[in-house]
Amino acid sequence: MPIYNKTQQTLLASKVFFADHFLKRAIGLLGRKSLAPGEALIIPYCQAIHMFFMQFSIDVVFVSKTYQVVGLVPNIKPFYLSPFFLKAFFAIELEEGVIEKTKIKKGDFLDFGSINKV
Repeated sequence: MPIYNKTQQTLLASKVFFADHFLKRAIGLLGRKSLAPGEALIIPYCQAIHMFFMQFSIDVVFVSKTYQVVGLVPNIKPFYLSPFFLKAFFAIELEEGVIEKTKIKKGDFLDFGSINKV
């Protein structure tokens, strides 16, 4: 199922993958050349990300346990570090431009459906 912004009533992603163990978390999007439109990777227990060895920029949304947006990092480039978001429980890695296109804001509430296992 998709990730939906209940506050803005917009769709963030329709094809969602879940990095549910150490190896999937460590690999993340490494080795990929891009994220397809509508794809997202959710990383649980995540308050910051790094972009070491990535080949493309992404948008990242940090979300609390209550599915409230607590941080936004648009257009983070390869080899950069994101800020640390103390209240974050999930990081959602999205195609570059999704934050601007969907007008997501800090404080919005998201709805997560079923998550595809990678």
